[in-house]
Amino acid sequence: MRIGVLGATGPAGRGLAARLADNGFEVLAGSRDPAKSARVVAELQDRWGRRVAGIRPVANHAACDADVVIVAVQADAALATARYFADQLVGRIVVSMANNLVRRGTEFNAVLPPHGSIAKEMQALLWRSKVCTAFHLVPAAEFVDLSLKMASDVVACGDDDGARRTLMELIAAIPDLRAFDGGSLENAVGMETFAAVLLTINLRHKVRASLRLGGIP
Repeated sequence: MRIGVLGATGPAGRGLAARLADNGFEVLAGSRDPAKSARVVAELQDRWGRRVAGIRPVANHAACDADVVIVAVQADAALATARYFADQLVGRIVVSMANNLVRRGTEFNAVLPPHGSIAKEMQALLWRSKVCTAFHLVPAAEFVDLSLKMASDVVACGDDDGARRTLMELIAAIPDLRAFDGGSLENAVGMETFAAVLLTINLRHKVRASLRLGGIP
């Protein structure tokens, strides 16, 4: 499966690109500046060698030419990026991982758009694509450190059943991540807002907690 990552030079994007490449996926690491993408990919390959040989640096528009396209840019740019590439994303599975949060002192709060979540807003813009959402609660720093065992659960939401299943297969291919079906995009708001709670816990308790669902073998 070929995976495109828009914004692969940021913390979340580069980490997810590295983790996916390490598990056998062909990854198109996109950036507005192809030269910056080339530098980031070279840094990853210097650090991890052949483990990330499947990453190829490209411009964002070229990263849209994939089976699954992950929008890994900052939350304040996610919708604008989706709108800009809407025509190239027709018929594709598009994954939103943005949490639109604001920090107020020692807590984070979610800022939700008119449709209730970034993911639903993105689906309204990309009405010819299959938008899903995942990876909201996995720390970006853990993705990029391939020596680190990631013990986290990832909830996938999406209106298209086939697209959601494909995303879950992608998640489950990463060792120590468990994929769970969170239903339609109506439930995406729950994951985006819980990210604010989780980050507040991490900040106040000085920990790096992630989601782990109990009672499941």
